[in-house]
Amino acid sequence: MTSSFAPSAGRLAAPFDANFGAPAWLLGGNLQTIWPALFSKRFDGVPPAWTRERWTTPDGDFIDIDTSAGIGNIGSTVVLFHGLEGSSSSHYAQAFAAECAALGASLIVPHFRGCSGEINTGPRAYHSGDWEEIDWILRRIKAARPTQAVVAAGVSLGGNALMRWAGEMGESAKSVVSAVASISSPLDLAASGQAIGRGFNRLVYTRMFLNTMKPKALLKLKQHPKLFDVQRMLASRDLFEFDNAFTAPLHGFKDTTDYWARASAKPVLASIGISALCLNALNDPFVPASSLPTTAQVSKHVSLWHSKGGGHVGFASGSIPPGDVRALPRVVLPWMLAQI
Repeated sequence: MTSSFAPSAGRLAAPFDANFGAPAWLLGGNLQTIWPALFSKRFDGVPPAWTRERWTTPDGDFIDIDTSAGIGNIGSTVVLFHGLEGSSSSHYAQAFAAECAALGASLIVPHFRGCSGEINTGPRAYHSGDWEEIDWILRRIKAARPTQAVVAAGVSLGGNALMRWAGEMGESAKSVVSAVASISSPLDLAASGQAIGRGFNRLVYTRMFLNTMKPKALLKLKQHPKLFDVQRMLASRDLFEFDNAFTAPLHGFKDTTDYWARASAKPVLASIGISALCLNALNDPFVPASSLPTTAQVSKHVSLWHSKGGGHVGFASGSIPPGDVRALPRVVLPWMLAQI
């Protein structure tokens, strides 16, 4: 049943409520995005330990899967799909691993192609609407754990792809996972793409993403000469131009406009047939609040949680710096596991 991100939903614990605005010393959506990713606490003691496994994809490429085992076993597996240029080393992945370990659940972080530290071999990369890849990954995980409950969450890009999958699958998704959740996801890719391409966002976030995406594209070109227009890619100054030169042509889209329209999850949220959560902060720098889905645009299985603050995958808590980002998994994980 759809609900607002407020205590009355019955599954929320402080500090996550409709008025969550991050600590007083962490002001504004940009600071609430950047500081937690760089400085806030993610775990106690040593970092989470990962076991890596390489899977061969149906098209002969590969992806790397990292698993962090829980202490004890509650008989559940949590799958976390990372965001654009993310990995199991991302601050949110480490925080989820720490909380899963405390709960006794295993956490699996599948790396999208080229995001595990080694460039993939096929003539493609990954994209925001890659729900077919999500389907293959989740079904393989479930097949390996037929007696365990599996739940899946996606952060930013990974959340859009996951929700796109849930919408495409409808009620049949129940045979694979018990619940899905998206966190700070750009469910309307055009709106978010336009927002990240302007002002401060363009100077900071766009530049950060392009600084890793362009070198990967050049490595891809060495593997597959003439795969795309290299000069056009190198000249790109925002994600719209990069997607026009690289992402769209490599993945069967006409151009960026076609890609963002066809890959967005928002149009299929009304078709979701399993318990689903969409968590977004209203001050997310590049997911405009006006682009977020309304209760009229989603199915009865989708819960919409909108917090006043938190930035983009920030949600740091704590009265003094550096803060702690484990509040995020501490509210999302109980919600997902309660759906089993």
